Amino acid sequence: MKTITTYFKPFLMLLVMVFAISCSEDENDDPIMMDPETIVDVAKNQDALTSLVSALTAADDLEGTDLIETLNSDGPFTVFAPTNDAFTALLAQLDGFDSLEDFDTDEERAILAKILTYHVVAGTAAASTDLTDGMTVTTVQGEDLTISLEGGVFIDDATDMNAEVIIPDVTASNGIVHVIDKVLLPQEIIDALNADEMEDENGTLVDIVVDTESLSILEAAVIKADLVATLSSDGPFTVFAPTDDAFVSLLDILGDDYNSLDDFDTMEEMALLKDILLYHVIAAEVKSTDLSAGEVPTALADNSIEVIPSGDTFVIGDASSTDANITGVDIMASNGVAHTIDKVLLPQSAIDFVMQLQMKTIVDTAVDTDDLSLLVDALIQANAGLVETLNGDGPFTVFAPTNAAFAALLDTLGDDYNSLSDFDTDEEKDLLVTILTYHVVAGTAAFSTSLSDGQEIETFQGENVTVIIKDGTVHIGDSTDENATVAMPDVEASNGVVHVIDKVLLPQEALDALEPPMPNIVEAAQATEDLSLLVEALIQADAGLVETLGGEGPFTVFAPTNAAFAALLDDLGDNYNSLEDFDTDEEKILLAKILTYHVVSGAAVASTDLSDHQEIVTVQGESLFAILSHGVQIRDKTHVDANVTMPDMMTSNGIVHIIDKVLLPQEIIDALH
Repeated sequence: MKTITTYFKPFLMLLVMVFAISCSEDENDDPIMMDPETIVDVAKNQDALTSLVSALTAADDLEGTDLIETLNSDGPFTVFAPTNDAFTALLAQLDGFDSLEDFDTDEERAILAKILTYHVVAGTAAASTDLTDGMTVTTVQGEDLTISLEGGVFIDDATDMNAEVIIPDVTASNGIVHVIDKVLLPQEIIDALNADEMEDENGTLVDIVVDTESLSILEAAVIKADLVATLSSDGPFTVFAPTDDAFVSLLDILGDDYNSLDDFDTMEEMALLKDILLYHVIAAEVKSTDLSAGEVPTALADNSIEVIPSGDTFVIGDASSTDANITGVDIMASNGVAHTIDKVLLPQSAIDFVMQLQMKTIVDTAVDTDDLSLLVDALIQANAGLVETLNGDGPFTVFAPTNAAFAALLDTLGDDYNSLSDFDTDEEKDLLVTILTYHVVAGTAAFSTSLSDGQEIETFQGENVTVIIKDGTVHIGDSTDENATVAMPDVEASNGVVHVIDKVLLPQEALDALEPPMPNIVEAAQATEDLSLLVEALIQADAGLVETLGGEGPFTVFAPTNAAFAALLDDLGDNYNSLEDFDTDEEKILLAKILTYHVVSGAAVASTDLSDHQEIVTVQGESLFAILSHGVQIRDKTHVDANVTMPDMMTSNGIVHIIDKVLLPQEIIDALH
């Protein structure tokens, strides 16, 4: 058991180390004149004050505390600095504190900080000649010190022993230091240590549990449920403490899956264990003589136990039909009282848990149903935690497709999907997750009797399914034209309900993902054999046109056929036998201008949107004109119009109209002549 003295040793040692001033045993009493350094600088530059620097650092490890910065500031300060010997003497009396490193908790650092600030007077640099007998000074900590000048200079703190100033008037740039031979202690710290000493005498409720052999399982349960700090706090509490035999009986009731507390390993089970333990705690001190019949609220919110008269004593009633007998009373602790009982008290949540142990989860139900084996495979293949989710608390409503339903989906998807293992890329697994979560409704267990015709139900995937009831049969509508039929409704699980259906439901998101993506303009040209020379021209121009026309758009492109490019090459003469002959920088620029004369940016203009003689401004800068007298023609700066031979080829970033002539702007005509 710690005494006040022993408890204070490390704190006082730290304080000495914080404020000790370098001095040797043979130093005289003359005032020490120093360079204009701060109080902290003085400590850092003196060998005898290394412990002071260490102590300041230790105290500053407490969040919100910065003594070093404070004692480096302008001040002025008056500091009464205990010597290293003062701290050494204190440490020798303290149990469990051999060095400054032992001050490693926030509570210990806070006490250290309060002791240190009890040695500091802010706002003045009081030399020894300024001190008068009986004078009181208020410290940064808040309490006062009293000066006594009988037979020397003494500092009176809250203890019975004064400190003597052995070296006065050590000057610093921001104040003055008086070296003293004792660590000063404020009343606040003495009271705190006295309270700690009283606690040590009785021990907390946790200490009682730890020290009682028949409560070893309760001890393990309190640790596992992370309630040690709670039951070690101020309280007061009353704990009805189940014996080891009581816990063994509970484990027997729970069945083969619960052989020890180690089997409480899921989040749900850990929460249940904590609830059970809190159900044994009353937030007041109730001794056996205070017990009276009636309900008593427990630390488990909204749950009460009942004190029931039984002969000349009482029993404790819980949510079960079996009461607990009190086997030991009035085991006093520093923060309350304990009574031992012969049964683990069970709140209603624990009773519900025990009842559900016999019921399978949704996943277990699927695993045990042969016709849902592909659904289980799909949940595993998706690799998105769906198995864990559907094994969780719920509640969930699951529309579970049969094996035949999954086989039909795979047939629909084509040769690339022969089994669920073919969903093996990240994108395909995401698609599988989208489909599976479209079969799950979270937050409710909706039995068939609670479904209504036309009801829209939001799924975990985010889109709705529709309930259709026809001739007493429930059907589920998805984003396709074919509804699913509920072949087996209302398969109850511990965390929800399952309705077996004959079709895999598909949300619009999945349908969109399964449709082949529409090509962009460049991809469309590459896929069209009669536009291969246009593709070659885009590449040969080397002007970023491939990247541009593969971008967002929208664009309208008048795309010349291979024959149109061949005709242009013939017109250009013997120097241009192929597009590769556009090989100089000037010729590539020329080719780029021709190509951009075929492109309209910012709009996808369908043939039906064109009007006769409509002006169309191109990316090259000059205009084209739509002529609609005989079909659709495009007029450039030559005397021959281009015919639109295939209009309105839709792409993801615009529209393409195939034409039978390469269009030429005036800029190119001028350059070619």
